[in-house]
Amino acid sequence: MLTLVLLACSGVGEAPPEPPPAEDPGDTAPHELLVAPFLQSVTPTSAWICWETLDGEETIVAFGPTEALGTIVTGTALPNGHGVQHETLLDGLAPDTSYWYTVRTGATVSAPVRFRTAPAADSRKPFQLVAVSDMQRDDAWPDKWAEVVEGGILPYVTGTYDAELPEALGLMLLAGDLVDNGWNYADWTGDFFGGAAPLMGQVPLYPVLGNHEAGSPAYFQYFHLPDNGVPDHEEQWWAFDYVNVRVIGLDSNTVQTVPEQLEWLDGVLAETCTDDTIEFVFAELHHPWKSELWPGGEASFSGDVVQRLEAFSTTCGKPSIHFFGHTHGYSRGQSRDHTHLWVDVASAGGALDTWTSTSTADYEELSVTQAEYGFVVVEVQPGAFTLRRISLGSPEAPRDSEVTDEITVRVDAVPPTTPTVTASEGTLAASPYAGSGAHGSTHWQVSADCDTFADPVVDRWVQHENWYQGIDTQVGADLTTLPLDPLAAGDWCGRARYRDRGLAWSEWSEAARFTVP
Repeated sequence: MLTLVLLACSGVGEAPPEPPPAEDPGDTAPHELLVAPFLQSVTPTSAWICWETLDGEETIVAFGPTEALGTIVTGTALPNGHGVQHETLLDGLAPDTSYWYTVRTGATVSAPVRFRTAPAADSRKPFQLVAVSDMQRDDAWPDKWAEVVEGGILPYVTGTYDAELPEALGLMLLAGDLVDNGWNYADWTGDFFGGAAPLMGQVPLYPVLGNHEAGSPAYFQYFHLPDNGVPDHEEQWWAFDYVNVRVIGLDSNTVQTVPEQLEWLDGVLAETCTDDTIEFVFAELHHPWKSELWPGGEASFSGDVVQRLEAFSTTCGKPSIHFFGHTHGYSRGQSRDHTHLWVDVASAGGALDTWTSTSTADYEELSVTQAEYGFVVVEVQPGAFTLRRISLGSPEAPRDSEVTDEITVRVDAVPPTTPTVTASEGTLAASPYAGSGAHGSTHWQVSADCDTFADPVVDRWVQHENWYQGIDTQVGADLTTLPLDPLAAGDWCGRARYRDRGLAWSEWSEAARFTVP
């Protein structure tokens, strides 16, 4: 089990059910609330409450199972040169339980809001998370992040799951570029926190650093993330568990792509492999390994991470995802030989990358790319998760929270039936697809080595869809036949395997032998 270490910087104690009386000699002056209360690092038994005021040292949270509250906790205040940031630890909570709370600094008291602690690891309780990225301000559409929250995330999750927000949404992952300029204070208070205010007091936020944060100390001052990385890199990379998922946050900015981060990741994945409570790993980092809309934004460090996640999923039998951003558009793909998803969860605010704004690339791993605003919802259940892209479209073609992509992945999926392959007249033909899920792709190989298929002269992965530049280039594709390019004279063997749309592969077919005169 991963040990989650949080640095406590507050004192917790029982107090009379009512706050101190007005005549208490403590601070009673009004203090402007610059950042409304928001949740951090919510576990089954604890939660951090953070907020910011213009001034004032008093840091008090009143909380309880009802709006009557009843328990008072004091925390710490940190002046930051612009205001005062406050954070308080609520501890000794019950798992999967609703709590009301307010915060107080002097005479300033926030409105009561409600959150829910994480379910216990062994509860196997289904939950939902939202993943977004690149909500940085775009001057052409300065309120887009607020629109994504208020017009997209909030109505979609509460309406789809017929529940109030704390029950409908367990957590939010934010894959970097929260602001346009991390050193500009107003970008934090006005754009990011202002846009997220309706949800951030009820749902915990888990961000990672993007390039636009620019290493600003404001990021580390505002957020209270799991402190289980390595010394001198606290909160730059971290991990925590939520029911049956291990969530890993990484820093893909060049200055932090140090060996210590990958070594730490290796250790976390090795421990996860033997943890029977964890079925999935969801990692988030900012930069893509491959990007169809913006190849210039790719980062080799992200490739190092993906290769580790791929090896983990195959070795340990636990599917994984890496969420990313940087390219301002949605992409979803999958590794060919591993149960691993690639998901660009942008853009939630940053100006869209378009097919005509830069050079592009058509990668075989990426099946769906859309130059649109939106967010991703993942429904997690015991043994399976379903990922959906919820699109708000583009300024030219808006959408009303439409599901534009969907995939379900299972731990113990039943693979498709192994095909039978024949070769004739320059074509490989496989038997009709049969499986519990729809046909997703076919992998073909031709080699002179009929035993190991070493050094294949044909090694082709054909998928059922490829949404590129607004067109599905695979419409009408036949996944059961493969015309062969002219081969040199000699004896050859061909084989195929089938994959369903949940990433489960069949076994390879028996080799079909044929001769080219």
